[in-house]
Amino acid sequence: MHDALGSPQPLRLFPEKLFYKIGEVSRVVGVESYVLRYWETEFPFLSPRKSKSGQRVYTKKDVDLILQIKKLLYEDKYTIDGVRRKLTGNVECGETTAVSGEITETATDKKGGPLVSDAASVLNTVKERLRKILSQHFGA
Repeated sequence: MHDALGSPQPLRLFPEKLFYKIGEVSRVVGVESYVLRYWETEFPFLSPRKSKSGQRVYTKKDVDLILQIKKLLYEDKYTIDGVRRKLTGNVECGETTAVSGEITETATDKKGGPLVSDAASVLNTVKERLRKILSQHFGA
């Protein structure tokens, strides 16, 4: 099977069309069709349309996303969860540290600031934000 990431100009071999069938995408990306279907279940942001006959139809944007997923999984050695987090942009995990005998994960938000790692702090932050919302809307 042809591996599109190995070629210097991968999408030149891919005809310019509005939509691509799963077999075409499979050949260009270099993964089997069942892998693409599995990735659809794991990555909610990857959801190709279906034609009237029920066939999956991918756009160029979908193909670019699939190529990015493949690179992260196979070359950069991300886990499925790691790819999901990276591509949704919610949280980027840092190194694991031990705090008071527990293993917690140090994480950063989109701006690189630390996220709260213990449950009590998270709860207090949520309570404060809810109080602020209530006071803005109801004057409480």
